Amino acid sequence: MDRGRELIVAPATADGQFLKEVAGMGIRTVLADPAAAEGLPVSVMHRRDDSTYILTDGADEQTGRRYRILSNADIDTMLADAAAGLDFVIADVDDWKIIPLENAIAKLHDVDTRIIASAGTAEEARKMFSILDIGVDAVILETSSADEVSSTLAYLASSTFEVVPARVTAIRETGDGERVCVDTTSILKMGEGMLVGNRSNFLFLIHNESVGSSFTSPRPFRVNAGAVHCYTLSPSGNTMYLSELEGGSEVLAVNGEGRSRRVTVGRSKIESRPMLFVGAATDTESGGIIAQNAETIRFVRPDGELVSVTHLKEGDQIMVYATPAAGRHFGMKVDSEYILEK
Repeated sequence: MDRGRELIVAPATADGQFLKEVAGMGIRTVLADPAAAEGLPVSVMHRRDDSTYILTDGADEQTGRRYRILSNADIDTMLADAAAGLDFVIADVDDWKIIPLENAIAKLHDVDTRIIASAGTAEEARKMFSILDIGVDAVILETSSADEVSSTLAYLASSTFEVVPARVTAIRETGDGERVCVDTTSILKMGEGMLVGNRSNFLFLIHNESVGSSFTSPRPFRVNAGAVHCYTLSPSGNTMYLSELEGGSEVLAVNGEGRSRRVTVGRSKIESRPMLFVGAATDTESGGIIAQNAETIRFVRPDGELVSVTHLKEGDQIMVYATPAAGRHFGMKVDSEYILEK
């Protein structure tokens, strides 16, 4: 079964204007009185009786049931009903939110029935989507706050960046400086790293430390990202200085094809080290980065091979994310502002 992640909005009151607003934000399904959603480009889920729900999408109609999960016996009942042919199940959990849903996902994972959980806040919805790494198929967000809907949608959105080859134009030592090791709470894969640079519109793909050597052990959770002043991108699309990162911050892990995912910072290590400036240019943009002068800092070549900053040469091709220059105000892009960064 192809399991996606969908946000279903259930307003606290039958507010047709709010439903129109969330439909404009991209919500495809609402839990509401069909009359309140009439004329909107959404599928409508509504309650037929105490526990039976109907989801109507044009001419198609799906049937599901809602369960209050208090024990494993409730999960077994839900599994039996799902196996009997339900299109979806809605699991409501109380004080124990994580373990019951972990058990439900594990048991229903191979059943062709969508698992839906309920949440009252964006933070709770995010938790539901990440349980067991698989997450539930959908979350019913019970809210009449457009901000809660927007925040949850921002979490679900995945960004793709057009990373392109750039030619190395300069390499020079810059003396000592403070560099930032970003230790994440995730195991980063081969090919993944962070976009980092001196300028917000020209960011280098710095690979994680999943490759060891005779002198170092692999640390696949770490990106030795660059000097404290360098920019990186947050999941919101705003820039952050590396010096701002701390435990609990979120950053983007990006691979050589530009696909990104959110990862959480577990620890940020700032230490004084010898530093190196690397400049590069595409056909239209140029930029640079100051990184630690050490073998464990690696750039990514166009063919996916890694090259250490200590083995980099002028004329080499490395992957970057380059866009036309724009101003930034507290990390937010300002297109109309004049800016010149050197």
